[in-house]
Amino acid sequence: MLRVKNRLISALAMCALMSFSTQAKLTVFAAASMTNVLEQVKMSYLKFHPKEEIDFSFASSSVLARQISQGAPADLFISANQKWMDFLAEKNTIDPKSRVNLVQNTLVMIAPKNSPLEKIDVQNTQWQIALKDSYLAVGDPAHVPAGKYAQEALTSLNQWQAVENKLARANNVRAALALVEQGESPLGIVYGTDAVVSQKVKVVAIFPANSHAAIEYPAAIVAGHRNQESKTFLDYLQSEEAKQIFTQAGFAVK
Repeated sequence: MLRVKNRLISALAMCALMSFSTQAKLTVFAAASMTNVLEQVKMSYLKFHPKEEIDFSFASSSVLARQISQGAPADLFISANQKWMDFLAEKNTIDPKSRVNLVQNTLVMIAPKNSPLEKIDVQNTQWQIALKDSYLAVGDPAHVPAGKYAQEALTSLNQWQAVENKLARANNVRAALALVEQGESPLGIVYGTDAVVSQKVKVVAIFPANSHAAIEYPAAIVAGHRNQESKTFLDYLQSEEAKQIFTQAGFAVK
C-alpha cells in the first residue's frame, strides 16, 4: 500500500513538473510579406523569453482574416493593409484596444536579376513593351493587398486598363515574387521589402507614394486571446529592438 502511495505521489509530482515546464505557445497569423522579418524578430524575442514558443502562419491577409473570422486559433493578426483588419473589427473578432500600426512599406516594380532592363519610368506607358507576350506578376487584386495597391497605382497612372488582361495573378505577394525570380514573368509588382530579401530580382522602378494608399501593417490581438504572452509579444513588436530589425529589412517605422 505504501509503495502504491509513493508511486502516486511521484506521478503527481512529475505531472506538476511537466505542467510547470511546459512552454507558453503563441500563434501569429501574418501577411506573407512579413515572413523573413518576423522570423528574425522571433529569434530576438526568444532570447528574452526562452520559455515561450511562437508559431507563424503566413499567407495573404485576406485568407488569414477569413480563417480568423471562422474561428482559426490565432492569438495575433498582422495584416498588410487596413481593410482586412477592419473586416475583423466589424465582426468583433479582434481586441480593438490592442490595434496598432507597426510599419509601412513601399511598392516597386521588379525584373529578374539578369534582365537587360535597369530602370523604368512607371509614369510612361513605354515600359509595357517589355511584357511582350508575357504577363505582369502581381498579387491577385481581388483579394491580395499588394495586388490591390498595384491596381490603385496603375489606375492613378492611367495604365490599369492597358494591363488588366495581362496579369499573372498570384495567391500572395511572395508567389508573385517567385514568378519573377523563376523568369516566368519579365516584370512584377511587389513590396520593396520583398525585393530586398530576394537575390534573384532587382528593382527597376518605385511607384510614387501618392499613386496608392499608404501601405500600412496593422496588428491586433484576436478577441478572446488577450493574455500575457500575446500582449508581451505585441509590445515587443513595437520595441526599439524590433524597430531596428524592421528597418534593416526595408520597412519604415515611426
